[in-house]
Amino acid sequence: MIGLGVGLAAATGGNCPLTEKDQVVVKHGVTLVGYTNFPALVPSDASAFYAGNLKNLLDIMVEQGEQGLVLKPFADDEITKAMLVTAQEEAQ
Repeated sequence: MIGLGVGLAAATGGNCPLTEKDQVVVKHGVTLVGYTNFPALVPSDASAFYAGNLKNLLDIMVEQGEQGLVLKPFADDEITKAMLVTAQEEAQ
């Protein structure tokens, strides 16, 4: 084997034109893995990865206030700002 390529975008056509959906193929000495459902192959790792992502997101969304956890202003962070679908401005 000369190389290995794992096509994480295989479900939508792949990021390599030689990737074949749901197949492992060897092309030009390179093994191309085109599985489309990696989370099902490693469910405990996928769950841990997802939980870690949620924890990291909550870390930037909330802070400790006097009465417990409070939401930070979403517009103050580029990640939470990108999540906003709608916002109500405070009356002045």
